[in-house]
Amino acid sequence: MLAGLLIAMHDADDRPAMLTATLPFGGMTLIEYQARLLVAAGASQIVIVVARLTPELLGAINRIGRRGIAVDTVRTAAEAAEKLHPLARVLMLADGLTTTEETIAALAQGGGDALLVMPQDAAQTGYERVGGGMVWAGVARLEARRVAELAALPRDYDLQSTLIRLAEQAQAVHMLLPAGAIRGGHALGHSGQALEARGRRVLTAMVSGRSGWFERFVVTPIARATIPMLVPRGVSAPAVAAGGAVVGLIALVLTYLSHPIAGLLLAMAGTVGLLVASALADLRDDPGMARGLKVGASVLPALAVLTYGHDETVLARDGVPLVLAIGLILVAALGERAVGPAPRKGWWGSAPAYLVPVWLGALVDAPLVALIAGCVYAVATAFAAIERLRREP
Repeated sequence: MLAGLLIAMHDADDRPAMLTATLPFGGMTLIEYQARLLVAAGASQIVIVVARLTPELLGAINRIGRRGIAVDTVRTAAEAAEKLHPLARVLMLADGLTTTEETIAALAQGGGDALLVMPQDAAQTGYERVGGGMVWAGVARLEARRVAELAALPRDYDLQSTLIRLAEQAQAVHMLLPAGAIRGGHALGHSGQALEARGRRVLTAMVSGRSGWFERFVVTPIARATIPMLVPRGVSAPAVAAGGAVVGLIALVLTYLSHPIAGLLLAMAGTVGLLVASALADLRDDPGMARGLKVGASVLPALAVLTYGHDETVLARDGVPLVLAIGLILVAALGERAVGPAPRKGWWGSAPAYLVPVWLGALVDAPLVALIAGCVYAVATAFAAIERLRREP
């Protein structure tokens, strides 16, 4: 059994009377993001140590509970020990910590006490020393009995720091923080301004993922700007997806009615809306919806290209545009299959990226050039992906 232990006691450095745990982070509060990481790692219970229950914290705890996980709030180590199963593996995240799913997953595996550490000379102030020239990097895997041991000590001991000391005395394994974790947003601190910057990095990583340049340079900035406004207002992923779908439907109608410049541009906009909705669903732990919306974000560009090819075939009374459109869709699908789950190269195409050369060709009223350019781009991407597969062992 894996349980999570979160700390919500420290006040933000630059926002008086506000807990660090309730500061905004990537469209939610920090403690909600930490809970999301624990749920993704397989935690079935979360215990939150609090000093006071503020309205913001109560709201965050209520939202965490909607994820279908048991959430308990405690004030002392004794109360925490009562809530935790004696045989549970406990993942403790430091108050004010931001990190990535990959980092948490590494600690979630195995049993026994383990501390995530980093070299002291590479750490900023605020990190606890654990010996050997290392500092604790904010994540610990503990046996539940460590919490029981702490409960037997005087109550004036700092819960977080003392648990780390107890784990050290029990010869906890030191696991070095991965080199790329800091670039992905791993940090520890209580500044609201710094947390906002880290939230943007983490959200960028979540939205970009293994995607290509279109997602990085078009979708990600839009998601970073809109998601932090959508989440506090309770806007759901289906609502955003519905908006994207409506824009996509208008795009198809315009393209069918021989207005390809506006139609293909709106198709790109609708695809962006579906991808933002997918990121929002991912933030709210709905992987099924997130996957479905990503599929929709691939289908809409394909329908737009097919509609454009059909319309140009009807206007020119020549089947070449439609054949090129079908060819582009088939090659793009082959490329997607070849790419698989691996990260894309920077220039590789994706479903919405193939719309860009097609739209540029439509802009200069050169439909054959537009569709041929899209086909060439798709072929180059598919060939590069297949070549990578061939070279892999």
